[in-house]
Amino acid sequence: MAVSAERLLDVRTGKYIERPLVLITDGKITAVGSLASMTIPAGTPTIDLPGLTLMPGLIDMHVHLDSSPIYGGFSGLSYTDGFWTVVAVRNAELTVKAGFTTVRNVGSDRWNDVAVAQAIDAGFAVGPRIVPAAYAMSATGGHCDSTYLPPSANVTAAGVADGPDEARKKVRWLKKYGAKAIKICATGGVFSNDAVGVQQMTVEEIRAVTSEAHMAEMKVASHAHGPEGIRASIEGGVDTVEHASLVDDEGIRMAAKAGTYFGMDIYNTEYTQSEGPKNGVRESELKKDRDIAEAQRQNFCKAVKGGVKQIYSTDAGIYPHGDNAKQFKVMVRYCATPLQAIQSATINAADALGQSGEVGEVKPGAWGDLIAVQGDPLADVTVLEKVKFVMKGGQVVVRP
Repeated sequence: MAVSAERLLDVRTGKYIERPLVLITDGKITAVGSLASMTIPAGTPTIDLPGLTLMPGLIDMHVHLDSSPIYGGFSGLSYTDGFWTVVAVRNAELTVKAGFTTVRNVGSDRWNDVAVAQAIDAGFAVGPRIVPAAYAMSATGGHCDSTYLPPSANVTAAGVADGPDEARKKVRWLKKYGAKAIKICATGGVFSNDAVGVQQMTVEEIRAVTSEAHMAEMKVASHAHGPEGIRASIEGGVDTVEHASLVDDEGIRMAAKAGTYFGMDIYNTEYTQSEGPKNGVRESELKKDRDIAEAQRQNFCKAVKGGVKQIYSTDAGIYPHGDNAKQFKVMVRYCATPLQAIQSATINAADALGQSGEVGEVKPGAWGDLIAVQGDPLADVTVLEKVKFVMKGGQVVVRP
């Protein structure tokens, strides 16, 4: 396959290649250059995208494919367990058609993300490359435990682990059944019955998780809103801190020094506040979201200026899947340059996944994951909200 366009954005340098040509063989990019200086092999199918800007497929590092924001509070309990797997299949298709060819699914029930990843790889469903974390790990009664039901229901989430030994064993269990990354809940959260910033895992427990996961060549993402939990996560060796809403100056300093990525979901509050009440989101959750929303955005700006590496984490599932690109404009509104925002969803995300050179960049050896947009994303990042062309692994998903 040969793909040409008006220009190609080199996301590493921020420079454009005019009239580029990208050659793809067996799903992988084999050559990148200018159309004028390259020869298309005879018989090669060619796609020309006049007037469009070509870019690597985007990466969202924090999604929940088996979640839908239209079911809030207790409303989701009226559906059977398998319903959510079907929801995940549909959401995966919406995601890849929005230009996100790789996602990290950080927390799902009943191995739904593993199942959908397998179905996509086997050709039974359409969707992005999925790095599944399966069940999120949590302390008993923590944010990722089952905190909605009374004691008589006797429900404990499958990812619960207390103490370093249980934590190590849980990582091994998750890996055994298909997890490719680990998600821990180090603090409380918005959508649970706890204070949003309260620390819920010890440094020793976090370090047990990271050492076990890293030995198995798995990355660890930590849900952490409060400053104590953020600092404990960094000290414990996690690879990415998700949300980081109430991070303090010391947390920013520690993250910059350790090279820990922040994935700050600074768009979704707009959806939660406008649509949450009619979706059944409880007032206690809406209030927590309101209380931290602007603080998180201001702290995102502080973290960017403080040199903390950023990844594109949106928490899709809290807002509708397929709207993933709406966060770019919020990142630019709060201190990031357009290129920094784009890099968070390309080369930074690829590095945080341990997949540099495979995804997030248009270069020989990488997967043939391409998108094209109308206009200049460095001048107006909102063009990324309306992709005109999507290719994943050399296969066209969306045509102009």
